[in-house]
Amino acid sequence: MNQTYSPKLLSPVQMGSLSLPNRVVLAPLTRSRAGEKRIPNDLMATYYVQRASAGLMITEATVISPQGNGWLNSPGIYTEEQVQGWKKIVEAVHAKGGHIVLQLWHTGRASHSSFQEDEKLPVAPSAIAIQGDGLHTPIGKQPYQTPRALETEEISGIVQDYCSAAEGAKRAGFDGIEIHAANGYLIDEFLQSKTNQRQDRYGGSKENRFQFLKEIVEAILTVWEAGLVGVRISPNGVFNDMGSPDYRESFLYYAQQLNSYNLAYLHILDGLGFGFHQLGTPMTLGEFRQVFDGSLIGNCGYTQETAEKAIKDGEADLIAFGRSYISNPDLVERFANDWPLNPMSDMASWYSLEAEGYIDFPTYTEQVH
Repeated sequence: MNQTYSPKLLSPVQMGSLSLPNRVVLAPLTRSRAGEKRIPNDLMATYYVQRASAGLMITEATVISPQGNGWLNSPGIYTEEQVQGWKKIVEAVHAKGGHIVLQLWHTGRASHSSFQEDEKLPVAPSAIAIQGDGLHTPIGKQPYQTPRALETEEISGIVQDYCSAAEGAKRAGFDGIEIHAANGYLIDEFLQSKTNQRQDRYGGSKENRFQFLKEIVEAILTVWEAGLVGVRISPNGVFNDMGSPDYRESFLYYAQQLNSYNLAYLHILDGLGFGFHQLGTPMTLGEFRQVFDGSLIGNCGYTQETAEKAIKDGEADLIAFGRSYISNPDLVERFANDWPLNPMSDMASWYSLEAEGYIDFPTYTEQVH
């Protein structure tokens, strides 16, 4: 492959225990193709195989338990059928020489009773509702509900759900795990003072707010070696009505604490494409570089040029691409050869539930021929 273009971005990298051929990462993108039973399928396998030239692929967010559900037709990892569905995908990706890690997800308060068993309320650290225009549910678009605050003694059960999901990922043959602690879902709700107003050992100080993630990391490290586990955070984000006044000191503390586990990477939504909470200045990868010794993945709004610069300047080790990967399955080859990108696809088709807007984008060589 001609690597005249973006020599840093397209260079090999050792990330934790993984040896990767380049530093281009497929960002986790929820695409709602798993059906009502949330079982990964052949359509999804085609999608990931098409993008297997990425240095690393992070799967779409995958729910760890029925309680964690909060998005239509997103995949799970809590039944054996789901594990076997993922196994077929992982085997197909490995046959193409790709590397793929599973992102573990619990939606927390960003759910709705219509997703839940017995129509129970969604759970969260505190009974604080998302302020927004509602969410898409099995019974149509609905307003956000005030979640039920978890009892202290319930939390260890959710930690165990993460551990069980990590075991399922191992049976499916994944190359690693990403713990989704970003974007206003359950772990992020515990990390942030805006959404965590608990008075027990999981709330109050930043040390206590970190406790939930700490227990999850330590549980998963009984299943996976540290060099195959990453964590994703979004200190600048407003998605799902987030943003806390003490964001900078909190997230630097969390990164510092995570540093002690020798994890594979910290994946940071440093870009502002999802919006910014305006509670100070945006946090940068450079700030995290000061406190985290492992690999850093930057994410959100990067172009080929800005990604190359971030790696060249030592701010990031890898860069995750989301929207540009939707319509360009051969993104790495386009970067390597300076080929133009396909235009951004119509967002309405991203969640068509079918092949349209998912696996029907041509590679550059298909276009030329």
